Amino acid sequence: MLRLPDFTYLRPGTLAEASGALRDLGPEAMAVAGGTDVYPKMKRGQFTPRYLVSLSRIAEHRGIRREPGRGLWIGAGETLNAVAGHDTVRRAFPALAAAAGLVSTLQLRNAGTIGGNLFVDTRCNYYDQSFFWRQAVGFCLKKDGDICLVAPGSRVCLAICSSDTAPVLSSLGADAVLVGAEGSRQVPVDALYRDDGMYYLAKRPDDLLQGVWIPEESFGRRNVYLKLRRRGSFDFPVLGVAAALRIAASGTCEAAKIVLTAVASAPKVVEDAPRVLCGKPLDTASIEEAAERAMRVSHPLDNADMDYWYRKRMTRVYVRRALERLAAAD
Repeated sequence: MLRLPDFTYLRPGTLAEASGALRDLGPEAMAVAGGTDVYPKMKRGQFTPRYLVSLSRIAEHRGIRREPGRGLWIGAGETLNAVAGHDTVRRAFPALAAAAGLVSTLQLRNAGTIGGNLFVDTRCNYYDQSFFWRQAVGFCLKKDGDICLVAPGSRVCLAICSSDTAPVLSSLGADAVLVGAEGSRQVPVDALYRDDGMYYLAKRPDDLLQGVWIPEESFGRRNVYLKLRRRGSFDFPVLGVAAALRIAASGTCEAAKIVLTAVASAPKVVEDAPRVLCGKPLDTASIEEAAERAMRVSHPLDNADMDYWYRKRMTRVYVRRALERLAAAD
């Protein structure tokens, strides 16, 4: 049986106190909210903190509310089930409700938070194993080793982004509110990530996520999220497709953003999507071209479930399905 190692558990009352604890304790400390990813990885020796800074008592990163003229606020401490079941989220942003509702299992979504899913550790078949398994293969670049077992010639870790909610919030143009030693700042969700499996978050070590703003202009956009995985529940994505479009009354696409997950170490924005879709009706020709462009930038590797060539081809299929669903929406 894998057991949790010894650690000291801290329960600050504010984000500023929690950030201060992370700053003072340095690399030996980690923040924990729901703990659905942190605790199993501590048992497997992937995370080895001496201190856990709990966010469970902090009220300022809770709440889901709409503010006219600004948008929808979602606190990072809200559980995934709370986000998935919220009336405004389900009506205006069904993609986010779907993404949050597809994470893991019902029981774990009652504990896991949307902030935790946005910052969830990157994954790899060679990394997400017990300490004894990893020891047997000589460890890897991401933890305890000096080589990427997926691509031995790579100088960076190629573990993949496995967040379901990150591509959706990216597609909706959301901003993240970070609280750290230097105060609070707001950055685009896109700016949170690096395409590096080890250093995948572009934030300071003491920065904590207070929540996200989905802008007012995203209300009224058609949006969808589709997820590919082997089983119908529990599994992380081996491909996720988020799409958000603004369609004029005439049927012409006025704005478009397509974002992929599980094909790189960060959410992958399909940069050609606006050029292919905007100014045109959302018809078979434009959908097929957008799906083809998405497949071209999708580069899965042999570090997740299912064959990587299959996952690449399914990018085209899932983008096509997503856009066809949006085309058929009222």
